Amino acid sequence: MRRDVFQAIADPVRRDIIKLLAKESRTVNAVAEKFEVSRPAISKHLKILEECDIIEIHKKGRERFCEIQPRKLIPAFIWIEQYRNLWEEQLDSFEDHLKSLKTKYNKDE
Repeated sequence: MRRDVFQAIADPVRRDIIKLLAKESRTVNAVAEKFEVSRPAISKHLKILEECDIIEIHKKGRERFCEIQPRKLIPAFIWIEQYRNLWEEQLDSFEDHLKSLKTKYNKDE
């Protein structure tokens, strides 16, 4: 199955793994210790991230180290960025509406 960056970031556990590995490379066991899900579940998430080229797993001795490949997240960033202005406009509009309701509520008191 061919996977892409959007499948990688679709799951909240995988997003948390990406966030964790963005700080530093970790062994598979060190990653698994940070989550309250089974080790096989974490291994499956890591496999998906590796298939999407978001992480690389390198073997050093008996340990397997996970390393983030941030350049592979660029397509998702670009896609999300194009909607940022829209979201900001919607939030600004919502904030203006709340302010107007608050003003009206305060006048009615």
